[in-house]
Amino acid sequence: MTMITGKDAPLEDSIARMSAHLQRLGFEIEEVQWLNPVPNVWSVYIQDRNCPMLFANGKGASRDAALASALGEYFERLSCNYFFADYYLGQPVAEGEFVHYPNERWFSVHDTELPEGLLDGPTRKHYNLSGELKASMLIDTNSGNRQRGICAIPFERQRNAEKVWVPVNIVGNLYVNNGMAAGNTINEARVQALSEIFERHIKNTIISSGISLPNIPQHVLDRYPSVVESIASLREHGFVVVVKDASLGGKFPLVNVTLINPADGGCYASFGAHPKFEVALVRAVTELLQGRALDSLEALPLPDFDIARVADQQNLEAHFNDSSGSVAWDLFSTETDYEFAEWNIEGGTQAEFEQLCHLIHKVDMDIYIADYEHLGMYSCRIIVPGMSEIYLVDELVWNNNNAGIDLREPLLRLSELNEEEAEALLVNIEESGFDDLQRVADIIGVLTDAATAWNTLRVGELKCLLNLQLGELEDALYWSDWIQQFGHLDKDRAVLFRCLHQCLMFRLDQERPLDEYRGLLDQIYGTQRVAAVLDMIDGNAVYSGLVSSSLALEAFNEHQNLLATYARLQRVKKSN
Repeated sequence: MTMITGKDAPLEDSIARMSAHLQRLGFEIEEVQWLNPVPNVWSVYIQDRNCPMLFANGKGASRDAALASALGEYFERLSCNYFFADYYLGQPVAEGEFVHYPNERWFSVHDTELPEGLLDGPTRKHYNLSGELKASMLIDTNSGNRQRGICAIPFERQRNAEKVWVPVNIVGNLYVNNGMAAGNTINEARVQALSEIFERHIKNTIISSGISLPNIPQHVLDRYPSVVESIASLREHGFVVVVKDASLGGKFPLVNVTLINPADGGCYASFGAHPKFEVALVRAVTELLQGRALDSLEALPLPDFDIARVADQQNLEAHFNDSSGSVAWDLFSTETDYEFAEWNIEGGTQAEFEQLCHLIHKVDMDIYIADYEHLGMYSCRIIVPGMSEIYLVDELVWNNNNAGIDLREPLLRLSELNEEEAEALLVNIEESGFDDLQRVADIIGVLTDAATAWNTLRVGELKCLLNLQLGELEDALYWSDWIQQFGHLDKDRAVLFRCLHQCLMFRLDQERPLDEYRGLLDQIYGTQRVAAVLDMIDGNAVYSGLVSSSLALEAFNEHQNLLATYARLQRVKKSN
């Protein structure tokens, strides 16, 4: 049996236990891709055979460590409902006994004020510091049930063991998958989640502040021969690798490993966190190459001289998504902001958890934890307001993921809208301020089927179609021209809109009657397609290919598959 530092059970036992639970729950996990680019660095991509959008990645110093990591990530995403966070769960679920968990609580929305009993003092102040947060902004996108109100999940505030009701909407909008973990024991899971929170928060602090980190001395690295072998292999392949102490003088349990490709100067910074120095170091190295072959380490961003550009929120989000953001040259200065400090938190996972909590509490931040065991594995979601957000709190006001709730019903029956309804929909879309390139399905939380018009429909394209129905041909021409600038459509639909753009140009050109060019257009685009386009210009069959559906989403096969999976999990939650 293989025990590794930081785990409370052998790898073989963890893999067997998680695999058995997943099989019992009806999941058929397949290992899609394995990578072992250098010695002692493994990564694996797994997914459910019947619902491939349910996937996870794992990394580790061995094949078993990577697989256990991937299965753990899969469990945390199932337990915390992360797989389903972006999707509408359908009217039957929205009106069912419970939407997310049996212990959820609903708060009625009577006016703009946040309901009593929701959140606690510190969190109400944190999420509504500007006073602009309204109760309606906290309705979760997954149910979209305004009549039912705000769905909240119980979290325990660690400072005083108080139960705090946190809206699902806040968790989904701000925290994404940060602070989620699964483990062999409750403390192992909690340590993993808090380590992840430290990693991302301190990493952002280092990157955005241009902090210069000290190198980890070679004699310290030599205590970990497998890591030294991995780094040596990378250097033999021509990469520059620097290993730095990111603990900021021993205050936080972080290590940084940065790879630079001399071929193009591109730079890739990886961070690892854990109370045990060895685990943090291994995580930084394995994270560096997770899901990456050596030949993919090209076209990375160069180190930047502009701290403001590096500190930009979009760059920090890129670091969160796939570590592809840029870093400042300051990171590598020999004139460091901190001296190297030896650090290591002694004891088991209970001691590690308590120490991590102490580090957060001593800077006057609070820890809120929701624990889950309904799937047979310990899982948790931890939020630390002010520390673990991935997106700015202002997103609740200006970029809330529930903005499409009231658009679902009309969008799902586009082809059935009368002119008055189409005009109201167009006004709502324009006033909502969605990005024109945003997928309409993402706005309403629908998982689309490949090779369908719904799969590629963007806001700008929708505006074109709505204007066609309304007879606003000048506006339709503008949006058809917009469509030509982006390659987001499949070949057949791209030809359709190119034909539409040309025909609109002729229809609006007083000097070039379309009839004089109809024969050539038929040769170029085909008689049937030109006829269909002209019918669209007359306001008929505008939404061809955009199949209608009720709020049960029966027209979307992939979404139905997703809902069937969620229904299985709901039954397990109810029985526990």
